[in-house]
Amino acid sequence: MKIIPSALAARIESGAAMLAHVWLLTRRDGARLGFTDHDRDLDHDGLSCLAASGWTAGAADAGLGFTAGAASASGGLDSEALTEVDIAGGLYDGCTVECRRVDWSEPALFVSLWSGVISRLKREGGAFVAEIDGPLAALDRVAGRTFGRLCDANLGDGRCSVPEAHPAFGEGCGKRSSTCSGRFDNLLNFRGFPDIPGEDFLTVYPARGERHDGKSRRG
Repeated sequence: MKIIPSALAARIESGAAMLAHVWLLTRRDGARLGFTDHDRDLDHDGLSCLAASGWTAGAADAGLGFTAGAASASGGLDSEALTEVDIAGGLYDGCTVECRRVDWSEPALFVSLWSGVISRLKREGGAFVAEIDGPLAALDRVAGRTFGRLCDANLGDGRCSVPEAHPAFGEGCGKRSSTCSGRFDNLLNFRGFPDIPGEDFLTVYPARGERHDGKSRRG
């Protein structure tokens, strides 16, 4: 639930409020920038929020409960706002963003709509689209290893250790234990779990003629 300051709520109820969106960006280097969809610059929270930036509100998903929540914003690329050079240089990767609804006739009155972190800033011609993760997005990311039958190392990396000079390097590995062993003689560095039970394990049952001595089924 959004908490609207009583003074702003009173202006909204009376029809006197003059509302505009404001976006406040804080880069990882500490630089702060402000943008607005109003028709002139706004002085808000110690920043001159640029009206010429072309920023517009995009789709937003508030994300109830423990869902990640997401939003988007878009705008034009110009020398006074987000430049293509700055975006290509990664200055806005991981940048925090807060979107506010501000009374432009009295900019000290505002309500915060959402906040998040720019997960992706993509260029589309002469414009950009910022994809923004909500505060709980970190809970939706996979951490650690995924255990499976295939190797999760990359051929030639530090965990694999097969040198690029190996005569079979250009053939690839397919990430299977049989290839790791037969093609590269590198089974000691295999990073998968070839004997981990899969979905087919649920349908396996003893049958006549098979070996039932408790040893590996690959032996």
